[in-house]
Amino acid sequence: MADQHLLELDNISKFYGNIIALKGVSTVVNAGEVTCVLGDNGAGKSTFIKILAGVHQQSEGTIRLNGEEVMFNSPRDALSAGIATVYQDLAMVPLMSVWRNFFLGAEPTKRLGPFKWIDQSTAKQIAKEEMAKMGIDIRDTEQAVGTLSGGERQSVAIARAGYFGAKVLILDEPTSALGVKQSGVVLKRIVEARNQGLAVIFITHNPRHAYPVGNRFLILNRGQSMGSFAKEDITIDELTQLMAGGAELEALEHELAAATGNGNGD
Repeated sequence: MADQHLLELDNISKFYGNIIALKGVSTVVNAGEVTCVLGDNGAGKSTFIKILAGVHQQSEGTIRLNGEEVMFNSPRDALSAGIATVYQDLAMVPLMSVWRNFFLGAEPTKRLGPFKWIDQSTAKQIAKEEMAKMGIDIRDTEQAVGTLSGGERQSVAIARAGYFGAKVLILDEPTSALGVKQSGVVLKRIVEARNQGLAVIFITHNPRHAYPVGNRFLILNRGQSMGSFAKEDITIDELTQLMAGGAELEALEHELAAATGNGNGD
């Protein structure tokens, strides 16, 4: 691993008046790796995403990109720096074709004198090739993106971000609304994006989705960092315990056992 990390977050905090949304979060993100950010609802994952995506600025702490301190004042700043965010809603138009959703206003064009128009054949070819790199064979890029499965729509968004020069790809709960099979499709795309050299930040509340693909795990609980761990330093059971709060999870297990009559009387 290179001495210099692609992205470093040091003691990142976000306050809204007296409300602490995020406190003391530190982690690193490297090219060709997946950093998983885990936590239940209210853990601070959304605030974390918005700071990296330039929607909000941190109240404390520093962000370094390629060793240089940066502050993103807008989503455009973050995108220009190579940080692309794929939100849960995917920002797609279901009735528009796959290739139009792939480009969304940034289509290749042809020009003849003062006239300019979209180069549809080139756009379709690029969309098809980039999707193929993600392991998705789209026979007809004219089909409406709404006809694709949830996993395939996520793949379009991931391929689009990579094509437009993302160095860091943030995926906001990409498997949360998907079934088992489609979740597997998305996890495979995450691995493929990592193997193409992207630094992937995978936001999820599901440790069983995170652990197989992750290289590093940042765990958030009620806005606080519970630590940032390399995969070799933490097991999936330890990951789950930290996410839930070990004592709380143990108490819940005892309550459930008593409620279902499976308690041992201890």
